[in-house]
Amino acid sequence: MEILFTEQFEQAYERLTRAEKRSVRKALALLGDNPKYPSLRVKKMEGGKDIWEARPSRRLRMTFEMAGETIFMRNVGEHDTVLKRP
Repeated sequence: MEILFTEQFEQAYERLTRAEKRSVRKALALLGDNPKYPSLRVKKMEGGKDIWEARPSRRLRMTFEMAGETIFMRNVGEHDTVLKRP
């Protein structure tokens, strides 16, 4: 699958620590290979929108949308912050 990044995602990614960035890069690779990879715990967010969330680590969440063979990464960061602004 192709992964594209929104400006919001890129800005949020830059604010992460080096260790967090490493976790996110690993999660992105897994997501691109298999969006249903168990450790990512991918699930659709509640609400009417078609936005999904994944877990790069216990503390971090990534939100994204899927369209065909493309994944649009929307946001990344701490759980509460990301889920307020998916």
